[in-house]
Amino acid sequence: MSKTGYLIIIILFISNLSHAQDVPAPAWGGGADQQDVSFGFTFSYIQSNFKIIKQPNWRAPFFDKLNNRYVTDSLNSIGSNNLPGFSIGFLTRYSLSDHLEVRVTPSIVFADRELNYVYATPSQDVTKQIQTTTVDFPLSFKLKSDRIANFRAYILGGVKYSEAIGKGNTMDETNDPLQKLVKNSKGFGSYEAGLGCDIYFEFFKLSPEIKLSNSIGNVLVQENNPFSSPISKLSLHTIMFSLIFE
Repeated sequence: MSKTGYLIIIILFISNLSHAQDVPAPAWGGGADQQDVSFGFTFSYIQSNFKIIKQPNWRAPFFDKLNNRYVTDSLNSIGSNNLPGFSIGFLTRYSLSDHLEVRVTPSIVFADRELNYVYATPSQDVTKQIQTTTVDFPLSFKLKSDRIANFRAYILGGVKYSEAIGKGNTMDETNDPLQKLVKNSKGFGSYEAGLGCDIYFEFFKLSPEIKLSNSIGNVLVQENNPFSSPISKLSLHTIMFSLIFE
């Protein structure tokens, strides 16, 4: 081989070596993926509202048997707006394989919900607040893609049990039917699904995640008052955006 050929080979080798040195090594991510079990914490922003199924005669004015009179006009609509909330929680992760893991993320959730009642007589329109603080116990399975540099995408799905803590809207001592509260079940289950990505830094792993959740069954406590009687079923719909540090 000529001197020119040797010179070309040497230049190509040095060029490749220099390029390899310029590519940064993958971040360690705090070693979370090197262990079968790891821990972390979560911060979440929440928006929730009710899906409402009404009774067949939901428009009918409410008749108060105690006072022997109608206390409301006929209903025009019942609705529920999205309201914000937040939660903080603790993460425990167990790796089943390189691409599958199971997670438990118990969290305390602070969120308000509301029901809006619009009557034929506008002066009777009312919004009923349902203030709740719950402890959530989600169990989910996380399916991960291959890691590309410091990034990995994933999807997840699972179930969740929620338990209300404190009195909230469970205490209702008034006899005035128009001051009655709309009560929710103290405990209920939900199913949830979402997606996110793992971003690896030198000493920790950050996972932005968005998740949808829908309650199972009826969360309404059925009572004979102007605000519960028109409703057959309430389901809780939640959108949650989380930042998970591991």
